[in-house]
Amino acid sequence: MKISAKSRYALAALVCMGQPRATETVTVISLSETLGISKIYLEQVFSLLKRGGVVVSSKGAQGGYRLARPAQDITAHDILAAVEVALFEPAGSAVADKAPDIEHALQTQLFTPLDAALHESLRSITLDTLIARAEEHGSEGYMYYL
Repeated sequence: MKISAKSRYALAALVCMGQPRATETVTVISLSETLGISKIYLEQVFSLLKRGGVVVSSKGAQGGYRLARPAQDITAHDILAAVEVALFEPAGSAVADKAPDIEHALQTQLFTPLDAALHESLRSITLDTLIARAEEHGSEGYMYYL
């Protein structure tokens, strides 16, 4: 399965936003600098995330974006559905006109179960889990001397 750059950037930016050292409101500029992602591209991604109800924005000197709800209540499905509409479109018909029996077999035995498995898998992964894993990985490999 291929996930677009837009989706990968959305996931990375939200994991970054949720890490403890991040402030509650984060600017696109700070995320851009931290992650090495184009500010203009991130602004487009955050516009989609805002429209999808994943983040909320505030204006002014202390403005920026924050998560719309706690990280444990945001799933990978929520994030990807906000930025990657085509990923969740049902499979189109392959041979419905000429071979409806084959089409029925493909839809019922392959495409519909595959769609269901994808949705279930993405709903089982929370942003909180991704943040925790990123923090675990960040602390691996360091030697502390007392």
